[in-house]
Amino acid sequence: MAGDLNGRVALVTGASRGIGAATALALGAAGAHVILTGRTDGALEEVESAIHAAGGSATIAPLDLADSEAIDRLGHALGGRWPQLDILVLNAAMLGDLSPLVHMPPAQFERILALNVTSQWRLLRAVDPMLRAATAGRVIALTTSVAAAPRAYWGPYAASKAALEVLIDTYALEVANLSPVRTAIVDPGRTRTAMRASAYPGENPDTLKPASAVGDAIRDLLLRDFDSRVRLTL
Repeated sequence: MAGDLNGRVALVTGASRGIGAATALALGAAGAHVILTGRTDGALEEVESAIHAAGGSATIAPLDLADSEAIDRLGHALGGRWPQLDILVLNAAMLGDLSPLVHMPPAQFERILALNVTSQWRLLRAVDPMLRAATAGRVIALTTSVAAAPRAYWGPYAASKAALEVLIDTYALEVANLSPVRTAIVDPGRTRTAMRASAYPGENPDTLKPASAVGDAIRDLLLRDFDSRVRLTL
């Protein structure tokens, strides 16, 4: 990709707020038609309206990633409306409680892994034909520094992101010689989001970069393009 994203179709998960919303706004401003997914209809509509107000185009697709059948239905619906998917941004994730591993309730541990790993795989699987149909399909997954540098009390979230990185790299290797699909993994670093505030309740948000900085960085990565298995740390 070069110049702008006009004519591209992008799907952004967790697009109702934070980094997901900021990324959707940045891609929309660059000319992409952005499909917004998330659980909160009203918040998605606000992002959609902001994209339209800036001269862009967007479609909302409310989705609970915990509903695996809904993911499959979304893939089918998208394939019936657009011939290809040029950009997939896997942003949605669950932090969960910061707790010693042995103290975490099994149900929460399983939910974190289900949302942050299994649902990501299921969505990638659902839209893979559309990515391969694109001239230059691109997959970007959001990660965290603790995926590579484990930290006490962050176990399930860190493990889920480490697993996501391996899944995306594996996918990149599998499609490398079969299609023009390429992948990148982005670590947004210290960013002013609700998840960050939950993890660090005493932190001064004014010391953090805004989510828009991450959205702009993802847009710029797409504009200059990349080969597979790229890592971008902000």
